[in-house]
Amino acid sequence: MTDRPRWFTETKDGHSQWYVDRFRTMAAEGVDLAGEARLVDAVVAPGSRVLDAGCGPGRVGAELHARGHTVVGVDADPVLVAAAEEDHPGPRWVVGDLSTLDLDEEPFDLAVVAGNVMVFVAPGSERAVLTSLRSAVRPGGRIILGFATDRDLALESFDADVAATGLALEQRFATWDLEPWHDDANFAVTFLRVP
Repeated sequence: MTDRPRWFTETKDGHSQWYVDRFRTMAAEGVDLAGEARLVDAVVAPGSRVLDAGCGPGRVGAELHARGHTVVGVDADPVLVAAAEEDHPGPRWVVGDLSTLDLDEEPFDLAVVAGNVMVFVAPGSERAVLTSLRSAVRPGGRIILGFATDRDLALESFDADVAATGLALEQRFATWDLEPWHDDANFAVTFLRVP
């Protein structure tokens, strides 16, 4: 990587393990961690190929795998990928940079980018990430991204990158459970279509 993702430069030592432990604790307590996966499952055909881009410790990809999809999860953080491999066997988990993604895989039907991934990629790499995702998803497939709007990534800048990469902005919601979008929303879930 030429520039390190914000995940590494703007978080403290031990943050990755804290993140893993946090989600393991929530899962053990029975917290519903499958919201993003339910949405993805609802918009793809059974048995689809799904890229979990920025998979973290694997909670979204694991749920999609349990629902019968073929899942490949990619994250730049080896601590998170190791936790995904340990906690969620089944999907393929890969350490990789989303801005230069090359999985040597068949095209995916959909890429899901949950967990604020876009606000943690290296500054200035957002367009390269979108280009890589577009290349990984088949024509007519979708990319669904969710991130907080009060972070370093302005929606206007994101939308300009979407347009520059030739992706079509299809829909936007304020939550993963499809609350309508409004200008004061502090979160955006955006559906993109690959031409």
